[in-house]
This record gives sequence, structure tokens and C-alpha cells, in this order.
Amino acid sequence: METLKTLTYEVTGRIARITLNRPARGNGITFDMPRELAACVERANLHPEVRVIALSGNGKGFCGGYDLVVSAEGNMAGGEEDESAWPEGSPMDPAVQSANHTPGELWDPSIDYAMMSRNARGFMSLFHSDKPVVCKVHRFCVAGGTDMALCSDLLVIDEAAKIGYPPARVWGVPTTAMWVHRIGLEKAKRLLFTGDCLSGKEAVEWGLAIECAPLEELDERFETLLGRIARMPVNQLVMMKMLLNQSVMQQGLHTTQMLGVLFDGVARHTPEGYAFATRSAEAGFKQAVAERDDPFGDTGNSTFKG
Repeated sequence: METLKTLTYEVTGRIARITLNRPARGNGITFDMPRELAACVERANLHPEVRVIALSGNGKGFCGGYDLVVSAEGNMAGGEEDESAWPEGSPMDPAVQSANHTPGELWDPSIDYAMMSRNARGFMSLFHSDKPVVCKVHRFCVAGGTDMALCSDLLVIDEAAKIGYPPARVWGVPTTAMWVHRIGLEKAKRLLFTGDCLSGKEAVEWGLAIECAPLEELDERFETLLGRIARMPVNQLVMMKMLLNQSVMQQGLHTTQMLGVLFDGVARHTPEGYAFATRSAEAGFKQAVAERDDPFGDTGNSTFKG
């Protein structure tokens, strides 16, 4: 297997452990990460001893979403992503794509779709994995990070964590479109109409997470659940997951995801999207996010009230 740049992978007993490993960047998503994630999932599925996959994040939180500081500030080519994933100088080169966030520059929606649908397929490798995936979220899981958490089968979360999709306010649409399938239509509307986040406790109350625990107890609860799943025969696990996932597939998930990926590109090229990108280039991405969230009274750092 190729050397991993964004993840670590190991097998302990019957558990394959995939860990997001860009702690200095809040485990921000690069173009490498979805591809490496899919490769690790396949590796776990092919391992005859593995019964369950554990997904977690290294460092201060699970995942802060796409690593957009460099791209939003107009310098994606200087990021850590593997630029060899696209032919140099082609319209699909991240350096070329970054220019398309500037008003007046050419934006090709088909290229945007090809790029972002590739990422969505990487995240969905968790959903399509033959073997169950249990995700552990500590401290934060926002924006694109929720794609990985929601594509997993079960979620165990730090009770004080923050989870949600603030880019719903400007410059983003969830590409894997899993929110309705995880919490239902009305609750998904409540979150995506506002960009508000849930705490870990609220995530359990809303049915998004299966259980929560104080941070100091989170690992123990996570390992207990993994251990119980790992006692099951692998053939039973594969059949149960296939059976249960069919109910979601029959609801038209693939079609919804196609719209999610298309709308994500559109959202970055609306008047508000251009204004956000321009402000990011001027004042920095973090400042632009703070200004985006200020009217909501949370500056992106707390769950909604009421």
C-alpha cells in the first residue's frame, strides 16, 4: 500500500483503525484524504481477520472540514494536497480550480462536479464498506468532516463536542447528503436552514449519534462498542449492513448526492459565495468565517440556543 499522507492505518485484533492524521490543521480535508480513506477501507474489507473498522481523528478534534485556508485565500497550489492527482496545468489541477473562486473568472461546473464527486465517493466508501464502521468524534466535527461521520454506520461522540454544517450559511452544500437519512427531514431542515451545530448530547437526543460520553470516558465507550461488534461473525455483519443499507439506497440517495455535489459548486459561485471568497482573500479565511457567523450570535463556536 502507498505511503499515507493524511491518515494512519493499523489492525489490532479484529479491529482495523483508520485515524485522520493532520493534527496541525485540525485534520482538514485535502484532495488526498478521500482517496486514502477509500484505500484503507478496501484494505480492511480484504483483511480476513477484521470484523469492524474504527474511524477517529488525531489531535485536538476529529475534523474541521476541508482545509480551505489556502484555497479560500487564493493559494491552493501551496497546500499539502497531492497535486499529481490531476495532470499539471489541466483545468482539474487544484491551482486552476482555486482561480475559479474569483468573480469574473471562468467556472466549469462539470469540472467542479468531477472533482467534488470524487471526494464524495471517497467518503461514501465508509457507507459502502462491507464491514461496519464506527466513528469516534471528539471536540469538533464540522463542515466536510460531517461527511465522514455521517457516512459511518455508528457514531460515538464527546458529549461537549460540536457537530454540524456551518457552511450552509454561505459557500457550501453537504455533498454526501446524509443528513435526512440520519436524523429525518424536519431536523435536517432545522440544521441546514440555519447552519447551527449540535452538542454531543444533542446529537444523541436527535438520533445522530448512538451514544455520548465525557471526553475522559469517550475512548472506553468507543472500545467497548467496537469489542462487542468484533465478537460477531463477519458474515453476519456483512449481511446485516447490506440489508439495512438497502433501505437508504431505495430512498434515492445516489440522486440526492448528485444534487448535493452540483449545488455545492453553485453555492461557491453565487454573489454571496463570491463575496465570501473575496473577503477571505482580503482578511483571511478565519476572519471571513467569523464575520459569516457573527449575525447568528455564535461565531461558529457554540450550539444553537432554544
